[in-house]
Amino acid sequence: MSLPIYQWTKLSEKERTALLRRPAASQDKSIRIGAEEIIDAVRARGDAALIELTLRYDGASETHLRVTEAELASASEQLTDGQIAAIDLAIANVRTFHERQRPLPVSVETMPGVLCERVSRAIDSVGLYVPAGTAPLPSAAIMLAVPAMIALCPKVILCTPPRPDGSADPAVLVAASRAGVTEIYKVGGAQAIAAMAYGTETIPKVLKIFGPGNPWVTSAKAIVSSDPCGAAIDMPAGPSEVLVIGDSSASPEFVAADLLSQAEHGIDSQVVFVTTDSALVDSVRAEISEQLKTLSRAKIATVALENSLFIVSPDLATAIDIANRYAPEHLILQIDNPRAALPGIRNAGSVFVGRWTPESVGDYCSGTNHVLPTYGYAATYSGLGVDQFLRQMTIQELSREGLENLAAAVISLAGLEGLDAHAAAVSRRLAERP
Repeated sequence: MSLPIYQWTKLSEKERTALLRRPAASQDKSIRIGAEEIIDAVRARGDAALIELTLRYDGASETHLRVTEAELASASEQLTDGQIAAIDLAIANVRTFHERQRPLPVSVETMPGVLCERVSRAIDSVGLYVPAGTAPLPSAAIMLAVPAMIALCPKVILCTPPRPDGSADPAVLVAASRAGVTEIYKVGGAQAIAAMAYGTETIPKVLKIFGPGNPWVTSAKAIVSSDPCGAAIDMPAGPSEVLVIGDSSASPEFVAADLLSQAEHGIDSQVVFVTTDSALVDSVRAEISEQLKTLSRAKIATVALENSLFIVSPDLATAIDIANRYAPEHLILQIDNPRAALPGIRNAGSVFVGRWTPESVGDYCSGTNHVLPTYGYAATYSGLGVDQFLRQMTIQELSREGLENLAAAVISLAGLEGLDAHAAAVSRRLAERP
């Protein structure tokens, strides 16, 4: 396996930009066209289309889309006490961290008699999507459900693909139900996104859709979010990725393990290693070769590693600049005194500080959310939090004194814009005797 090394100082600015550009998106025109066809079918034929598409793509001849109480009970019986305890621990930690994210109301008297406020309201209805392609993701159910519950969204539904026997993954069902979701549907792929965006006879329409997925799901989310009749989405997304910064103090074993933990997600995942120690690169590459031999998903990781980057940086400041330019989903700092580097980190979905903080803990149960912007969107988007299940609105209330204080400015500004009725809405009130 060839893992090329790039010397940052020997690259031109054009070459640097090209190097940090993500590999060609796996989503092509045919996927978008296919996703549009699926969405059109679901909008036109509702549940009937969902049942046909579920048989075609998941191999399940399922006519009862909603998960029953009996199925939830059966799911719990299929997990061990230890597995349920791990799910509960993850839920507890994610809840503890996210409960502190509740926004406080703002109330300010901008001048005498002029009160301005900002308050939060939960989004009326949200849909959570939990994939189950090459691997089921009960952790995703936790990351999506917990903040939705904390935000007190009145309507929360969850969709996840069925297995060929028509059942949903038991771990996903247990995680979702223990996190508070009671309405779960066995539908996957672009058809699930369409069902939540537009509604069917069984699945209700929601206002916003959350959750990761394959290129078909990602394409469907983009399509419905651009339709006023569809649904908003949490964030744009691409394949998973990690960037590790390491210096001479870094453990080659740990760096390799971190890179592989991301590479095993999927063949389109990308891993990047930036180091100030050129000798460390060879050690890390050797560790990767050895550790690959022990992985059950070695074939997937090996393909993902074909898009890997190993970059030698002249110093730590440059390494941090590379990370900010790349804007990774996950950023791991295996360097001496890593907290001192944090003020310089601007663009990352989630940061993992020090040698004892693998990316795995954020994926599962440290408490932070693992639904993060990818493909460079970490430069402009935040990871999932309670705030994304809320919307904010402002309130203003004026006394007569307050209106008198603002009147001249409002009338003058309305005049500048040629909006006479705006000015009259003020002047007519003040013409009224107290």
